[in-house]
Amino acid sequence: MRYLLALIALLTGILAPAFAHAHALEPGYLEISQETDSDWYVFWRKPDVQGAPMDIDVALPDSCNAPTFDAPVFDGRAWTQVWRMTCAEDLRGNTITIDKLDAQRTDVLLRVGYLDTVNMATFRLTPDAPAVTLPAQQGLVQTLWQYGVLGFEHILEGWDHLLFVFALLVLIRNLRQLIWAVTAFTVAHSITLGLATFGVLNVPGPPVEAVIALSIVFLATEVLRSDDKPKTLASRFPWVISFGFGLLHGLGFAGALAEIGLPEQAIPAALLAFNLGVEAGQLAFIFAVLGVFLTLKKTLQMVWGWSMAHGPSRQVLGYPIGCVAAFWLAERLAGF
Repeated sequence: MRYLLALIALLTGILAPAFAHAHALEPGYLEISQETDSDWYVFWRKPDVQGAPMDIDVALPDSCNAPTFDAPVFDGRAWTQVWRMTCAEDLRGNTITIDKLDAQRTDVLLRVGYLDTVNMATFRLTPDAPAVTLPAQQGLVQTLWQYGVLGFEHILEGWDHLLFVFALLVLIRNLRQLIWAVTAFTVAHSITLGLATFGVLNVPGPPVEAVIALSIVFLATEVLRSDDKPKTLASRFPWVISFGFGLLHGLGFAGALAEIGLPEQAIPAALLAFNLGVEAGQLAFIFAVLGVFLTLKKTLQMVWGWSMAHGPSRQVLGYPIGCVAAFWLAERLAGF
């Protein structure tokens, strides 16, 4: 046991800076809309990095005049700029690049609207692929793929959501029950995400984030509960608890998706793809954690001859989960 405790202490020290904030950087957002044959409206939103705009810029085709705009304005979460430009030719077939994106750790979502089409074309620019050549048209399949990837990446970059899933993994030792609980979580957050997207629900972000942290604290107390004590609802029907808290987490996803934006004529499809991406990310995380545990178990057995029959005790894992969640809760309550 002392080896496991030492390992957890080491990992806690390494990951503490990453856990300081529940989410990674928000993605950038660039929207370009055609107003006349030659005039275009541009909305550019840069992520915030320690109180300043991220060091990235838009590189437009040479056929467009150099933009003139005011300095970025902070809107509470990111830095925005708006301008209009004139282009001598259609943007289709031309390349748009996000300069210096290859040096960052976030993506930029690009949406382009044309006078002769109803749907806005959606593209995802990444540090590995910071440029895109605009095609003549974009199909539904590409939109589904883009938003599915966004959902997958969002769950893997959201430390609070991952910690909730990890707490479920520790609490539920039966793999089938665990997958059902995670699926119930996805169904629930899909409901509230959809309601928030269509304006039926409108809850401020800070209280939602505080309750999300509180939900992890609750799961940590369930993890620490001794097996010889009377079973609670969470231990008997974990999918019910997972579903209930999933409704809250869905509001958190809604805030992130509002930052990204949705294609106006394909909102249901984009929502479905985003939620399926979140589900895929959760399952990938679960199987990755299980793979790490099995590898650790076999390594300890081979190197030191130490048998870890049932894995680390719940107490060993429950306290770090609760401490991190309590820190997030205090941080968010302090921000009210």
